[in-house]
Amino acid sequence: MNVLFVASECAPFVKTGGLADVIGAVPKALAPLGVGTRVMMPLYPALQKAARAGTSVWRAKDLHGGHAQLISLTLEGIDLLLLDAPHLFDRAGNIYLDADGKDWADNAQRFGALARAAADVATGGIDGWRPDVVHAHDWQAGLVPAYLHQMQKPVPASVLTIHNIAFQGLFSAELMKPLGLQATLYVPDGLEYYGNIGFLKGGIAYADKITTVSPTYAREIMQPAFGMGLEGVLRARQRDVCGILNGIDTEVWNPENDAYLAQAYSAKRLKAKEKNRQAVLQRFGLEPARNAPLFCVISRLTTQKGVDLLLEVLPDLVGRGARLAVLGTGDRDLEAEYIAAAHRFPGAVGVLIGYDEPLSHLMQGGSDAILIPSRFEPCGLTQLYGLRYGTLPVVARTGGLADTVIDANEAAIAVNCATGVQFAPVTAPALAQAIHRTCDLFMQPKIWAGMMRRAMRHPVDWETSSRAYHAIYSELANG
Repeated sequence: MNVLFVASECAPFVKTGGLADVIGAVPKALAPLGVGTRVMMPLYPALQKAARAGTSVWRAKDLHGGHAQLISLTLEGIDLLLLDAPHLFDRAGNIYLDADGKDWADNAQRFGALARAAADVATGGIDGWRPDVVHAHDWQAGLVPAYLHQMQKPVPASVLTIHNIAFQGLFSAELMKPLGLQATLYVPDGLEYYGNIGFLKGGIAYADKITTVSPTYAREIMQPAFGMGLEGVLRARQRDVCGILNGIDTEVWNPENDAYLAQAYSAKRLKAKEKNRQAVLQRFGLEPARNAPLFCVISRLTTQKGVDLLLEVLPDLVGRGARLAVLGTGDRDLEAEYIAAAHRFPGAVGVLIGYDEPLSHLMQGGSDAILIPSRFEPCGLTQLYGLRYGTLPVVARTGGLADTVIDANEAAIAVNCATGVQFAPVTAPALAQAIHRTCDLFMQPKIWAGMMRRAMRHPVDWETSSRAYHAIYSELANG
């Protein structure tokens, strides 16, 4: 069975968030199940050098204002189809935002081109290869099912995965014709969304199956509080919607051989984790804390992630003698507030603004607990990394966080199944209480060590989820 993945990013080549990690991991997990996957994504500057070794397998004289081609090559075990359209993607900096932090003005044309090329490959094939199923990811690939829907010839089935419904790809309706979209698609049950074109809405309307990245999130987005205005169209398609939990690449994220750690360790050698703890404290300029946990935050600094709530409860955290290391970037006001917090609580709170993959590994390896107070979280990956590294997740009870972390309540502790701490509602008082609970648990070494070992044994790989995707592909490919 052949499947074409269509996405805007893919780790380890280009990454701005968890989407890239998923696209980089799932094809490898599907291979043992007999699924041949190709990943179509834009050819960004970071991939230009590697692309020279590839082969051109498709060309277009005019794709939204310039010539384009698809370059086929294999990198890091992933079969790639890179959309080489310099007028759209040969730009320095963020792949979505300009130098002022605003969306590129032509994002509709950029990712419309990606979807259009994918639909062409899906129906015509390339180099003797043709997909049985096309799997589009998030709004950037949301038009793929729409383009397939309007074609007057047999097309493969399509799947849309919603990684975060908050990002929908809304653009002027005047772009319908320039994007090559038929007017018949601009209807309330199709692409139209309050006078705009909705890329994600189009994918929801025209894909044969719709998945989200956790079972709880699949239920949540049917509700106004989480559906971001798309709950109605999702409820209309609810028989075709399912939640499949994300996993992680357990070869990349493995405390037993992680080159970014100060010292490797395992569930049988938990004491070796201490050297990583000392490395994190030193890196962030934090004073030792022997009777309280070292918390970390590795996150986009946005209100969605609930990090504004954490600012409110820092006195509780510091008052317990705990330490906090923060790595992230995002809202400039929140960045400034965290920098100010580090000055307010010297030696107790350390903050580094930016993205640093090696440091994120060290923080997972050296921290005692990871804080994830998200207001909503489709799946989340950092809590999965935390489980893998025995860094106990303290999470809001929402989305994939609720699906992956077992709360250390009295019943769970009694039967030895707890792997972290959950809290609800997502408020500052509830977060403060969760921090106090975590500190209390840390003061009970036997219980804490047991939770660490169970967390490290918790299944976080793609084995179960890849079988679920395979089942969907098989159903669609067999009609």
